[in-house]
Amino acid sequence: MNRIVIFTLIILNVSGCIQFKKNEKRIPVAKVSDVVLYYDQIPGLILQGTSESDSIAIIRNYINKWAKKELVLRKAEDNLSPELKSQIEKQIDETKTDLVIYQYQRQMMLEKMDTLITEEEIESYYAANKNSFILSSNIVKTLFIKLPLETPNIYRIKLLSRSNNQTDLQELESICFQFAEKFDDFGENWITMDGLMVELQKEIENQESFLRRYTYYETTDSVYIYLLTIRDYKLRSSIAPYEYVKEDIKRIILNNRRFEFIKSLENGIYNEALKKNSFKIY
Repeated sequence: MNRIVIFTLIILNVSGCIQFKKNEKRIPVAKVSDVVLYYDQIPGLILQGTSESDSIAIIRNYINKWAKKELVLRKAEDNLSPELKSQIEKQIDETKTDLVIYQYQRQMMLEKMDTLITEEEIESYYAANKNSFILSSNIVKTLFIKLPLETPNIYRIKLLSRSNNQTDLQELESICFQFAEKFDDFGENWITMDGLMVELQKEIENQESFLRRYTYYETTDSVYIYLLTIRDYKLRSSIAPYEYVKEDIKRIILNNRRFEFIKSLENGIYNEALKKNSFKIY
C-alpha cells in the first residue's frame, strides 16, 4: 500500500502568536509515513495584521512544501543503491566531524585568542612584505565635484577647488553643500581611477598619461560640470602605499594568528592524549 499523507489543518484565530508550554500537548498538523509535523515546528511565518484566511493559506503552503520534501526523501531512500547510501552516510559523518571541530575551534578562538593588532605590528609587516603589495590599478587622492551647469559663481568654485588652503577648502565645502550634486574629498583616502571614472562618467583610455599630465581637470555634459583636483597618485604595478593596504594587512595578520592558534590547539590536544595514553598506534 502506498504511503498516505494525512493533512490536519488547524482552524485557529492566528492573529496572535501561539506558544506552547512544555507541559501542553503538541498539536500534529501533518504526517508522512511515521514522521509527524507539529504546529510548534512551523516557523513564525505570520505577520501581525494578517487575516485568518491568509494565515491558514500560508500555513497550508508550508505544510505542502514539507510533505513534498519528506515524500521525495522517502522515495529516494527506497530507490538509492546500497553503495550510494554508504557514500552518503560517510559524507554525513565527515560533515558532522568537520562541523563539530570547527565550532570548538571557533569557541576556543573567541575565548582565548588575542585579536588585538597594534599599529606597530601592521607597519612591521608592511615593511617586511612591501613587494607583496603591488597595485593592480591606478589609485588617486582627489577632490571630486559635480555641479549643475547653471550653478552661480562657478569660476569661484573652480578657483577654490585648486587651493590647498584650509580656509578656502572650508568655503568650497560650504558652497558645494548648497549647490553640488556631489562633493567628495578623497584627500586622505586612496580610491581607484576606475572608480573615479564611474563618477566622472568619462572613459580615459590612458590613465597613466592622464595622471602624469593633470593635477586639475574639468569636463561637462549637457547637464553637469565635473571638477577634478588630483592631489596624489600611484600607478599600477608600483608598491601600494601603506594606508591603502592597512586593512588588508590586519586581515592577513589575524588569519595567520588564527592558523597558528588552531595549530597550537591541535598539538596541545595531541600531546595531552599522548601523556594520558588516550590513543595507541599499532
